[in-house]
Amino acid sequence: MNRTIPSRLIRTAFLALALWPAFAFAQAQPAATQYPEWDQLTPTQRDALVAPLRERWNSNPDERSRMVERAQRWKTMPRDQRDRAGHGMQRWEHMSPEQRTEARGLFHAMRDMDKEQRKVFLADWRKKSAQQKTEWLKAHPAPERRERARQ
Repeated sequence: MNRTIPSRLIRTAFLALALWPAFAFAQAQPAATQYPEWDQLTPTQRDALVAPLRERWNSNPDERSRMVERAQRWKTMPRDQRDRAGHGMQRWEHMSPEQRTEARGLFHAMRDMDKEQRKVFLADWRKKSAQQKTEWLKAHPAPERRERARQ
């Protein structure tokens, strides 16, 4: 299934990737669970939350400044933006590798466009056939990205 990814989803998906450990912990708990304050978490629960971030921090020294920037931006983000980012992250996790490649390509192409240019670009994108989209993505690849270490 080849669906077009809205630009807002693409932006929030990349932000949300940085927040995966916290969301993974939340999803592992039953829905009715009341989450305790940090000080009331067991050492095992704390480690479950921090370990993926620790690994990412240690294995990507060049990314540390971006990680800090994302964390600061998340702290100042209004609740509705956080919710959209969380939703975007969940959609990203359920995308096929082909859909992720498409999302990266579109994100890279639209990142410097203003709102009107993005609107025109996406309208044109939706009119393309699957073959035209594939050809466009091959002609306009997103920059190479480094894989993050995951446990």
